[in-house]
Amino acid sequence: MPGPADIRILRAAVRTAVPWKNGGGVTREIAARPEGAGTDAFDWRISLAEVDADGPFSEFPGVDRTLTLAEGAGMDLTVGGEPRLVDERYAPRHFPGDRPTGCRLLGGPVVNFNVMYRRASTLARTAVVRGEPTLAALPGETLLVCALDGPATLEPVEPAPATGGPAVELGPYDAALLQGPATVVLRTPGRAAVVTLRAV
Repeated sequence: MPGPADIRILRAAVRTAVPWKNGGGVTREIAARPEGAGTDAFDWRISLAEVDADGPFSEFPGVDRTLTLAEGAGMDLTVGGEPRLVDERYAPRHFPGDRPTGCRLLGGPVVNFNVMYRRASTLARTAVVRGEPTLAALPGETLLVCALDGPATLEPVEPAPATGGPAVELGPYDAALLQGPATVVLRTPGRAAVVTLRAV
């Protein structure tokens, strides 16, 4: 069973805004593997993307994406010629990142929680949770938790309470990265994104 957690905190305040690959928007990287990898070299990459205008998304060969609307009214996407309406906040939507994707904003700018991963090398699943769930990363798994709506607290689970580490406080859009095996209790009055990643 997973045990003590070594938690790395990734604060929203220190992220740098970077233009999209195609120049059509701005993204703020939360984490990537390998760390610091460019858009053509990552195994996985998690970011917050700000979309201010209609236009195409960047294409990423061999990459799958899971997009979660965090702010705004939403988007009317066309992915490989097929319509994909994204108008519900905190509902992860999966689509291939290597198909031509057009975006029409439904009511002004949006912010998306964006998970990209190479389908040949990485498995990724994204969930949005609230309340007080217990989260476990198995050996070989990476867990990323990002506070999307309101603050969150992560409390490591230890075999003995006396050896437990301090709870970690996350503000809006702060994130925490854990390497399995690890178990934590997440407490949030709002919503948090939980991404579990594993090499194929």
